[in-house]
Amino acid sequence: MSSSTTTDTELALDALQLNEPRFLELLEKLIGESRFVQNTGVGTAFVPEEDRVVAHVLKCLDPFKVENGGKLIVERKTYVPGRSNVIIRLPGKGSEQLSFVGSHLDVVPADPESWNVDPFKLTIDGDKLYGRGTTDCLGHVALMTTLFTQLSEIDGFELNTSLSCVFIASEEANGPGIGVDGLVENGELDHCKSGPVVWVDCADSQPCIGTAGAITWDLKCQGHRFHSGLPHKGINAIELAMEATTKLQQEFYTKFPPCDLEKEYKFITSSTMKPTQIRCAPGGLNQIPPDATVSGDIRLTPFYDVEEVKSFLEQTVEEMNKKVGELPTRGPWSKFIIDDPKNPSGGEKIVGKLSIEWGEHLLTGIACDLTSPAFTKMCDSIQEVKGKAEPYSLTGSLPLVHDLKSAGFDIQLIGFGLMSTYHADDEHCLLSDMKDAASILAKLIKKFH
Repeated sequence: MSSSTTTDTELALDALQLNEPRFLELLEKLIGESRFVQNTGVGTAFVPEEDRVVAHVLKCLDPFKVENGGKLIVERKTYVPGRSNVIIRLPGKGSEQLSFVGSHLDVVPADPESWNVDPFKLTIDGDKLYGRGTTDCLGHVALMTTLFTQLSEIDGFELNTSLSCVFIASEEANGPGIGVDGLVENGELDHCKSGPVVWVDCADSQPCIGTAGAITWDLKCQGHRFHSGLPHKGINAIELAMEATTKLQQEFYTKFPPCDLEKEYKFITSSTMKPTQIRCAPGGLNQIPPDATVSGDIRLTPFYDVEEVKSFLEQTVEEMNKKVGELPTRGPWSKFIIDDPKNPSGGEKIVGKLSIEWGEHLLTGIACDLTSPAFTKMCDSIQEVKGKAEPYSLTGSLPLVHDLKSAGFDIQLIGFGLMSTYHADDEHCLLSDMKDAASILAKLIKKFH
């Protein structure tokens, strides 16, 4: 590569501005499909048809493909009919690789009745771009598609580093073998291991350097039904649930307290365990409920192990079962071990029982490698455009990224939507943020050139 070509490439990257009309035209088409790519998982009302979004992406990319005289290599990978993934490559001269992965083709459901605009149509109000998926994550799909078309059409543009971009199916429900897990299993992301992977599915235009694991749990409590006027002859499952939940939380916070690494990674909160729902057997208000279930979630910073947490809480529940009569009770007539009302003089006892079960999908958080050159270069690029780089961590969770990091990928997290509208009614992003995003990513690419 001649020095003049190198200079031209660097100048082109410095000068790159988002092709706003192309971006908005594609985004309008993608948001128009958002009704059909709502995802709440297998067995629910919505099964996304990601190919609807893929069709618009491929049409936008078509003039820039190698077979049509362009520079892009575009592949469509499908493991479940109608639910494709897309891989875009812009080859460079050297062996280095920079990949942009994670922008997904499905969205969370939207209830039009609770929105002030049509969630399934792009609405532009000044700088605000409304519609389901504008922040999470169709806005990023439109952004990255537009960016790669712009790179492809620059005359004399040539990089030492190869670029790739991967759009994935089924992120919101993480269906087995459909999206990134299928791509990894089939070796389609092996080329990404030779360089950093920028996961483009966060928000607020700053580096996200840490996420939390998410563990859902059900604490099932078995008591004994009886008339509430004779409370000493029943075991109140709700009271047992309340005391057992309190004990579990106390033990959790003692075993998994705040740690120094959480401060280093700027986590807003440390690990938490909290109940979020409670339900019990149906019955009248004058009945002691025979069973109750408390459900909740654990948000675990990446400095603790998910399996260790599960094992510890299971052991804690076992110990409570052995000493259920020693749990605090509510008043003198509330007991968790009682004489059998059917045979009060026979010595038989009815004992309250506890069990803990885990949700179907458990997520593990990650702590990004802050010594990675990719992290430094990303911060520098953001500072050049935004004036400052402010890395942050959150106890929200991202599916898939831990598995990739564990598989040897250098994962760095970024996104350009708005955290305040993630999964929310009236979801929107800012056009100005997306324009800045194109400049940030161009500067990042330049730093790897």
